[in-house]
Amino acid sequence: MKRQRQTKILEIIEQNCVQTQEGLLDLLTQAGYSVTQATISRDIRELNLVKATGPNGEYRYMAGKVDSPTPKFQIALTDSITKVDAAGNLIVIKTFSGMAQAVATCIDSLNTSDIIGCVAGDDAILVVVKTEAAAHTLCDRIKDMIKTL
Repeated sequence: MKRQRQTKILEIIEQNCVQTQEGLLDLLTQAGYSVTQATISRDIRELNLVKATGPNGEYRYMAGKVDSPTPKFQIALTDSITKVDAAGNLIVIKTFSGMAQAVATCIDSLNTSDIIGCVAGDDAILVVVKTEAAAHTLCDRIKDMIKTL
């Protein structure tokens, strides 16, 4: 339940301008999760969420950048990704329906200079990588993480 809730939190902050813990609590409740403010606070800390300026100049929760995959990233991969393939300098990641945004946030949090960007839909992510070699390396890395968890 915790993994599902934290994945939902990542999805919520990606799709909404969430400025407070109370706002996040309301959106989680609307999504069917019954949690306390203390649980939200722990989840924010564990997910390394930060308050940063959004595109409209407002402060909002966003996924913090990390240098290496965190356990939360690995859990999101294990629970959500169904297929990973590389073609040229592109990687296509298939996920369960509704999970692509959260997984794309995790991919972005890798903060590697090889990743140019991610575009996520409902159940698929396109990752643009600088070189074909880097795409295959990242693809293999993701596949290995899925296998080992």
